[in-house]
Amino acid sequence: MKKFIILVCSFWVTAAAFPQDPVHWTFSTMKNAEGRFEIRLAATVDRPWHTYSQGTPEGGPLPTKIVFSKNPLITLEGKTIEVGELRTTHDETFGVDVKFFTGNVEFVQVMKLKGKAKTKVTGTVEFMACNDRQCLPPKTIPFTIQIP
Repeated sequence: MKKFIILVCSFWVTAAAFPQDPVHWTFSTMKNAEGRFEIRLAATVDRPWHTYSQGTPEGGPLPTKIVFSKNPLITLEGKTIEVGELRTTHDETFGVDVKFFTGNVEFVQVMKLKGKAKTKVTGTVEFMACNDRQCLPPKTIPFTIQIP
């Protein structure tokens, strides 16, 4: 019984040392014009964590990177934009001005569907989460979004 209690305590100490993922993702689409859709990759970031902008400079933490798989029925229009409260601060650890989001951020990509076919948008989002004391290892999340 004593070994069981030690094992359970060890599990809880390990779980506390390695927090659950503080960034939660949802993926959706919204029709905005004939044949055009917005792909929305929405992140909810638990406090006190933050995640980085796609525009975080080289030499800093890993910027968020979104990769869309090729699909002959889809044309991406423009760059993926960020919708959220962008913050910029000089980070002494990295020695650069970092751009990051706390709370909620959406990465929005406009795309055009060729014809009236139903298809899927697939890809990955790579990101990193940090707080004032530590950074978690970068994580890559796959996504699939059905286009009506």
